[in-house]
Amino acid sequence: MSKPTYSSATSLLKRRLGARVATARDALFAASFDGSKLSFLPEAVIRPRTNADITTVLTLANRHGVPVTIRGAGSSLTGSGSPVQGGWVLDLSQWNKIAVDADAGLAQVQAGAVTWDIHKAVEAKGWFYPPDPASKKYCTIGGNIACNAGGMHGGKYGVTRDFVLALKGFLPTGEYVEWGTTTKKFSSGFNLRDLWIGSEGMLGVVTEATLKLIPLPAARWTLLTAFEDELAAFRAARALFALRVQPAICEFLDRYSVTCAEAKSGKPVFTGQAGRPVVLLELAGSPNEIADQKAVVLAWAKANTLAFREARDRDEAEQLWEVRRKCSSAMFALGDSKLNEDIVVPMRNYEKFAVFLDKLRKSSRLPIPTFGHLGDGNLHVNIMYHRENRAEYLRAEKAVGTLMAGVVKLGGAISGEHGIGLAKTPFLRLQHSPAQIKAMKAVKRALDPNGILNPGKIFTLFKVWEHPRLTVALPWDHK
Repeated sequence: MSKPTYSSATSLLKRRLGARVATARDALFAASFDGSKLSFLPEAVIRPRTNADITTVLTLANRHGVPVTIRGAGSSLTGSGSPVQGGWVLDLSQWNKIAVDADAGLAQVQAGAVTWDIHKAVEAKGWFYPPDPASKKYCTIGGNIACNAGGMHGGKYGVTRDFVLALKGFLPTGEYVEWGTTTKKFSSGFNLRDLWIGSEGMLGVVTEATLKLIPLPAARWTLLTAFEDELAAFRAARALFALRVQPAICEFLDRYSVTCAEAKSGKPVFTGQAGRPVVLLELAGSPNEIADQKAVVLAWAKANTLAFREARDRDEAEQLWEVRRKCSSAMFALGDSKLNEDIVVPMRNYEKFAVFLDKLRKSSRLPIPTFGHLGDGNLHVNIMYHRENRAEYLRAEKAVGTLMAGVVKLGGAISGEHGIGLAKTPFLRLQHSPAQIKAMKAVKRALDPNGILNPGKIFTLFKVWEHPRLTVALPWDHK
């Protein structure tokens, strides 16, 4: 069945908004895909200048049944930002103002503000905004809100939802709304603010957010530790958290991730300990807090690790963090393609997951380097394969299903920060009961009665392996 067209509605939109509506082929192609590299050509890309423009877009979309997909940087890895049903793309990337209230410890940011720019703006005022997704130098806060993004600081500080005080934007019907206020306490009516966060642009259009900030840590201390194997690393991490130490960052890299990073850099992480899994820790706080926790962590390292090395200054700490930054791009030595799955494992089952993952590697006969955030159990499992090898791809696709089922069985989650989008729709029913999905769909119908906002995502089964992927390189690839 051919995809419906909306040419008459698009012509009307162009008469209303003029040059703010782009229909040139190159503009449509650029907005046809996100970080998942699944391309679906829209009919128009709209770059609104005012709230009135957004109202116009949504009102016409409802009247004519045109699908609308919201776009920021397009860095989603699951297809959340791909216009799967065509229609219009509402591009908010130019809505990027940032205002910091240094007295109140708040930041008011437009949806298109780049997360890295928010970090720099608040730190210049002595404040800290902890959520730091790997694509932070490119992704926008609107996209972070849509997927409830986290990052390396999630274990100690939390994720995007924990720092959003208020949202401004539009219901799918085009009506302007505000959820919450700029006060740090608010208890009035239903909490629809949190309903929008993590809804992947299906329940409303976020145009502005008020973010809660915390004081910028005065001191940091970094330690790199090596282990005999992955099981030992997971067991040691649990032992560390049992000591009531809460690192600002606690990153795990398995032996495959480390080996790839070492091959790319040409030097081992630890002399004489090449190819060992590592855990990279960072403590943050006041100098006194760091001193107290540092003593505990060093005692833990002596008792639980194969080797460890502390950074003597920030420059040396940056050298240690370079290992973490390089591991993802280095994995392509194992295959020219990967299925990157962000799953969450409860801490109590870390060791069981290590055993499960080892079995998955053997059954799939594929390299599966894994790294991620031990502070909150959000791990990035990368199933590597060669694009032209159909048998490898089929094994990779089967391995993803086995992974998702195994994670849910261990009490975990099929996504920690990437969302469902298109890529994870086959596994939603592993995580949620029919009653839960029915309730979610009821909310969608209530807020979006005509189903125009980002349709075809989350609930609609989409087989990624049946859709050809683009081969274009994106700025955030391999980060």
